[in-house]
Amino acid sequence: MRARVFLISLIVLSLTVLAERTPLKPAVGGNPANDIKLGQDVAREAEKELALISNRDANAYVTALGQRLVGKAPNPSKFPFTFKLVDEKSINAFALPGGPIFVNRGAIEAADNEAQIAGVMGHEIAHVLLRHGAAQQSKGGLLGGLAGIAGQIAGNSTLGQIIGAGAAFGANAALMKYSRTAESDADLMGTQILYDSGYAPQAMAEFFEKLAKEHKGSKAEQWFSNHPIPENRVTKVNEEIRRIGPPLAAPRYDTAEFQRIKKMLLAMPAPKAKPAANGSTSQPAANTPAPAAPSAQTTDLRVGSIQLQHPSNWKPVVNGANITLAPVGGLSEKGDLAYGMIIDVFMPQNARNLDQATDQFLSNLQKGNPAMKVMRSRIQTRVDSWPAQLTEFSNDSPVGGKETDIVITLLRSNTELQYFVLVAPSNDLTQYDRAFQSIMNSVRLR
Repeated sequence: MRARVFLISLIVLSLTVLAERTPLKPAVGGNPANDIKLGQDVAREAEKELALISNRDANAYVTALGQRLVGKAPNPSKFPFTFKLVDEKSINAFALPGGPIFVNRGAIEAADNEAQIAGVMGHEIAHVLLRHGAAQQSKGGLLGGLAGIAGQIAGNSTLGQIIGAGAAFGANAALMKYSRTAESDADLMGTQILYDSGYAPQAMAEFFEKLAKEHKGSKAEQWFSNHPIPENRVTKVNEEIRRIGPPLAAPRYDTAEFQRIKKMLLAMPAPKAKPAANGSTSQPAANTPAPAAPSAQTTDLRVGSIQLQHPSNWKPVVNGANITLAPVGGLSEKGDLAYGMIIDVFMPQNARNLDQATDQFLSNLQKGNPAMKVMRSRIQTRVDSWPAQLTEFSNDSPVGGKETDIVITLLRSNTELQYFVLVAPSNDLTQYDRAFQSIMNSVRLR
């Protein structure tokens, strides 16, 4: 009897500890069956553009690992998960609504052990289960419909993608523009999946730290620009680990199979450059047709605490706090912003004033975008009576040549830096400058 009481006590204690993990619920609305159809439609188009790895061993490994993680995820049965390996060196992975998940070889090559790549895949599985992609698609956030997917996945160092895309694992943000909350929830559920699968859950945080330390100034910075910086994500993951349940007696870190597959991928030839639509492998030509000039007629836009007026021939795309305003033809073939404006919020760390918060934000931009050169620095200005700062950069344009990026920042609170980024090719700046000024003069902050 005493042994039974003791056993029951252990079970109750275990359930109590388990109950302390962060509860995470899928996005409401819509039909999961529609998620599956949408994801399969987009996956078919993606696979026409992507260079998928055909090696049987590598694909079998990624599929087996993914399905093992899915088996420990909450309520996974409604989605038919699939896992494909992409011949891309960039450290990316992305999920589509309903279950298709793509993992770049670069992510496996960058991971030190199986637990780290399991963390990447667990994060993507969480996006599917929490229905983040479907929720964004319903708000118009699936950029370009089925177009330009391969370019988004490959990654690009232009400012338009870095600050407009977000900070997911790789192309998730570029495709879906997930909110900070969605990314944080995927981190937490990914950590829970790691733990329930027997992996050391701290591998999730370790991979963030690894990228932050080893890939400064590289394309990996896309993961961290603008949204919660690595220290924040690491802290949240570590907090979840303390709540998730009792420490694992013998957590799994690595396997010989992972190291074998990683070695195999590293020995493969470098991926071939993707041909452009005209068959070349060069960047978009400088003679890419420009969009129509900004209309003198304006349209009102109200999103959250921001109200403004923008040219009537510009289309807003809103995802949480992120707003992109662009004319038809304002994006490059790869989906990077070449003409228009990005509005969003950056979360500074321990910034006491506008100068320090702006320092952090601009530093993040330049680390992930080394072509950015300061042309005018820290001009004092105002936005709707709020003290603000204006910094002008020269940068490489995604449509060829140079672009001008005008960054305006203001501090809404100690933890929230509101920013506006105005983007146009330098040769076209004159006709866009008046539109930019008109927009900024119309901004009202509530």
